[in-house]
Amino acid sequence: MHSRKPFYILVALLFIAGIAASVYRGIEHSVPFVPGKQVQSWAVDAKVSFRGTGEPAEVSFSLPEDPAYEILVENATSPGYGLTITNNAIDRRAIWSVRSATGTQDLYYKVTLIPTGQDKLLDPNEPQAPAAYIWPATEQAAAEQAIEEVWSRSATNLSFAQQLNKVLNANERSQNIELLLTSNTPTKLFIRMLHSKGIPAKEVSGLYLEDQRRRQQLSNFVEVYNDGEWHLFNAEDGSQGRPDNLLLWDRSGTSVLDVIGGVNSQVNFSMLQDTRSALATAIDVMKNDNALDFSLYQLPLEEQSLFKGILLIPIGVLVVVFLRVLIGIKTSGTFMPVLIALAFIQTTLFTGLIGFLLIVAFGLMIRSYLSELNLLLISRISAVIIVVIGIIGLFTLLSYKFGLSEGLTITFFPMIILAWTIERMSILWEEEGPKEVIVQGGGSLFVATLAYLAMSATWVQHWVFNFLGIHLVILALVLLMGQYTGYRLLELKRFKPLAGEK
Repeated sequence: MHSRKPFYILVALLFIAGIAASVYRGIEHSVPFVPGKQVQSWAVDAKVSFRGTGEPAEVSFSLPEDPAYEILVENATSPGYGLTITNNAIDRRAIWSVRSATGTQDLYYKVTLIPTGQDKLLDPNEPQAPAAYIWPATEQAAAEQAIEEVWSRSATNLSFAQQLNKVLNANERSQNIELLLTSNTPTKLFIRMLHSKGIPAKEVSGLYLEDQRRRQQLSNFVEVYNDGEWHLFNAEDGSQGRPDNLLLWDRSGTSVLDVIGGVNSQVNFSMLQDTRSALATAIDVMKNDNALDFSLYQLPLEEQSLFKGILLIPIGVLVVVFLRVLIGIKTSGTFMPVLIALAFIQTTLFTGLIGFLLIVAFGLMIRSYLSELNLLLISRISAVIIVVIGIIGLFTLLSYKFGLSEGLTITFFPMIILAWTIERMSILWEEEGPKEVIVQGGGSLFVATLAYLAMSATWVQHWVFNFLGIHLVILALVLLMGQYTGYRLLELKRFKPLAGEK
C-alpha cells in the first residue's frame, strides 16, 4: 500500500503557496482584499512664476520625494520650454530651459499622490558629521553658552534637539537666545546650533495638504538624524513630529527653486483631494514600478475580460466536486453545470433557468421523434445541434417581438453542451425512465444554480482575478476531496431504518 504522506505534503505546499502568494500581492502591491475599496488621493499643482529679462532662462525646480506619498502621475506644462527631469542621489528636479524669456513667465507642474502609510523617515546610512558652524565674534560667546546649557540637560542627539527646540520657543527666552534670534531665523539658528555639536541636520520644505486650497506656500522644517531615522522639527512653533497632512516637498537641503535669466521668481501651490478606486490605484503603482510583468493587467482589455470569465471556472468546479463527492447529488454530465452557470452569469439566473428548461423540453420532444428514425449516433447528435440552434433562434425572435429583452441573452447558452444534454437525457429516459431524468436534470440545475451564486459573487470575482494564488488553494481542496472514499451525505438515508431499531 502506497503511503499518502507525499500526497498530503503536496496538498499542504499548494495551500501554503496559494495563501502566501495572495497575501504577498495584497501587502507588497497594495491590492485590496475587499472589492470596491476606496483610497484618498491628492492632486497638487505647482505654479512657477518669474519675469524674464530677455536672456536665456533656466529654471530648476525641486520635485517631491516623500516616503509617505506615492506618485501616481506627474506631468509638466511649459509651452516653448524644453523640459528635463533629473533624478540623482540628492533629489529629483524639473529643469525648464528656453533661449529667450521676456516678461511674465508661468510654468506648471502637476502631480497626483496617494498616502502610503509610511510616516517614518528611515535612513540606514548614517550621514557624515556636518562641519561646525563658525559664529560671528559678536554671537560666539552667547551661542556657546546657550548650547552648553542645553547640552548638559540632554542624553542623546534627539533629546538635545528636543530640548533646544523647546528653548527656542519658550515663552520667556534667555538673553543669549534673544540675541541670537536678532540675526538668525529660528530655523537657521536651530540648524547652526545642532551643527555646532556635530549633529546631522538639514532644512527641508513641506506643504500642508488642505482640500481646495490655492496659492499656498511651502513651510520650513528641520530634519535631525538619530539612530537610523530622521526626526522632523518645526523650529518656528516648537512642535515635533510629522503632521498627518504634511507633504515633504524637498528633503535635499538645497533650494527649492533656482532661476537663471529671470527675476521676481516665486512658486505657489494649489491642491484638491479626491477619492479613487484602491484597485485602480494599485495597478497604476505597479505600472510605475514595472511590476506588471507577470500580471494579467498587462494584457489587452479584451483578453482581460476573457480571463475574468475563464478564471471563474475553478470556483464552479470546486462547487461541483463538493456537491457530487461529499453530498452525492447526481448531475447530467460531470461539469455541464459549470458551463450552464457561466451562461447564467450572462443571462441572469431567472432568465437562464426558464430558457434552459424550454430548450431542453422542446429538444427532448424532437429527439423522441429522431429516435424513431434509427439514425446513426453522429447524425442524430448533429441533428439535435441544428434543432437546438433553431430553438434558440426561435425563442430569441419571439422575445424580441414581445419586447422581452431578457430573452435575447439566451444565445449565451453553450449549444453543443445543450445538444449533448438532450441526447443524454433522452437515452436516460429510455433506459431508466422519467424519474431518473428528473433527478439528474434537477440535480444539474441545482448544482448550476449554486455554482452561479458562487461565481457571480463580487468578492469571488475580485479574488480569482487579482489573487491568482487562490487557484492553488482551490487545486489543493479539489485534490483533497478527491481522496474521499466514504459515504456521501445523501447515501446516509439508507441507514435510517437501522436508526429506528431498538
